[in-house]
Amino acid sequence: MATQRQIEVFSAGCPACEEVVALIQNAACPSCEVHVLDMRQTAVAQRARALGVRSVPAVVIDGKLADCCANRGIDEGILRAAGLGRPLP
Repeated sequence: MATQRQIEVFSAGCPACEEVVALIQNAACPSCEVHVLDMRQTAVAQRARALGVRSVPAVVIDGKLADCCANRGIDEGILRAAGLGRPLP
């Protein structure tokens, strides 16, 4: 059983991506493990594609592409509903 929520931020290093990285890092709970992944790396881009990422920035929480990222754009309310900022029970 996982003890930490896994948050992956797929980024290309652009200002919009950096804004989302900051939002995630500020909203993450103490037991959230945040990974910022560079889409310019082939292995990262392949993982992103497998998860359904179509644009960056994109956020994956516990292996699932957040709903806000599936249709482009980031919505903090949707991310929080998906578990961002809350430790696992």
